[in-house]
Amino acid sequence: MKIIENQLLIHQVEYAKKLRPGLPPEAFMPDRSKVVILLINLTILLLGWGIASHLDRWPTALLWLYLPVTLIMGNSVTVLTFGSHDLMHTGIIKNPYCLRMVSLLGFAMGWMPPTLWKNVHNRLHHLRTNALGDPDRNYLHQQPNTLGKWIQDLVAPSQMVNPFWLIIGMASAWSISTFRNLSSVLLFNSEDVNYVPAAFKVRPEERREIALEFLIIFMLHISILAYLQFNLLKLALSYFLPIAIGYAGIIFYVYTNHMLSPMTSINDPLANSISIKVPKLFDLLHLNFSYHAEHHIFPGLNSDYYPLVQNLIKTHYPERSHYILGAREAWWLLLHTPRHYKNETTFTDWTGEASVPCRLNVAPPNVPIPIHRFPGPSGVS
Repeated sequence: MKIIENQLLIHQVEYAKKLRPGLPPEAFMPDRSKVVILLINLTILLLGWGIASHLDRWPTALLWLYLPVTLIMGNSVTVLTFGSHDLMHTGIIKNPYCLRMVSLLGFAMGWMPPTLWKNVHNRLHHLRTNALGDPDRNYLHQQPNTLGKWIQDLVAPSQMVNPFWLIIGMASAWSISTFRNLSSVLLFNSEDVNYVPAAFKVRPEERREIALEFLIIFMLHISILAYLQFNLLKLALSYFLPIAIGYAGIIFYVYTNHMLSPMTSINDPLANSISIKVPKLFDLLHLNFSYHAEHHIFPGLNSDYYPLVQNLIKTHYPERSHYILGAREAWWLLLHTPRHYKNETTFTDWTGEASVPCRLNVAPPNVPIPIHRFPGPSGVS
C-alpha cells in the first residue's frame, strides 16, 4: 500500500495478488463461447438488413412491426463492442490474423479500428486509468477550450447539460470519442495535440494499420448503405436507429465507468473506477460489463467470473465497497455534478467557477486531502 497526499491508494497489482487465490484456474482460460456470441450478433445484424431490404414493399401501417428488430439490432451493436473488448483482452483467439479479422468485424459498427483500440484502451487506459495520460478521462478545466472539449461539455451528462443535447450525446458520444482519437493519430500522431483529453503517439507501422482498418470499416459501411439501396426508410430503421440505440447502450456504461471518480496517480481500480448494479438480464446480455472495477483488476479474466471477484473484494476489502453504485444512483450523480476536473478530487464547470468535491474519493472521513494543482491555463484555441 502507498499513501499519496493523505489518500490511501492500492495498486491494481496488489489487488490482483490478494484476490487471485480465490479464483479457479478456469477463470483465466479462453472462453470460446464469447466468439460464438459475436457471431450470433453479427448474424442478427445480417438478418436485420436482409429483412429491411424489403421494407419498401411493406404497407406503411405495418412498418412499426420492424421496430422490435431495430431494438434487437441496436443491442447487437452494443454486444459486438463489449464482446470485441473482451476478445482483445483475453487471448481467446491466438492467431493474430484471425484476431484482427474477428475484432475488425466486431468493432466495425462502432468505427473503431482494432489497432487503435489496442493502443487507446489496452496500452494506455488500463495502465494510466484516470491519470493525466489516460485518453478516456474527463478534460481538465486548465486544458485549452478546443472544439473537442466544447463538444464533450455540450453532450456529456452534468448538472449543466441541456436534455436535448444529452439525448443527442447518448446516440453520438461514442463516435465522437472514436473520431477524436482517430483523427489525432492519423492526422498528427503527436503528443502535442490539444483537442483530446490526453494525446498519444503510435508507431509508424501501427498508424498504417489503423488507416487500413479504418478504410476497411468505411467500405463495410458503404456496402451496407448500398445493399439497402440508400433508401431513407430502410436506412432509418435498420442502420441509423440501431446504431444510435447501440451507441446509447455502450455510452450508458462508459459514462459511469470513470467520470465520477477522482483522478489518481496510482492505478487503484477501486478508487478510479465504478461498477454499477443493473438487472441480471442486462448483465447476461452485455457480458457483465457493469462489473467495471473488477475488470480493471483482472483485465484478462473471463467476464463470467466478475461477480466472484466482486464477492472477494467485499470479503477482503469491505471498507472499499463504495465503488459499487446502483445504475440510477450513478446517473443521478452524473446529472448533479460538473464534468471537468479542477484538480484530482474536485469537479468544475466550463467557466471554472463551480467547485464540487468528488463524492467517490477514497480518503478516510474527516481527513483533509491536500490538493494537487494542475498546470495553469494554456489558452484558448
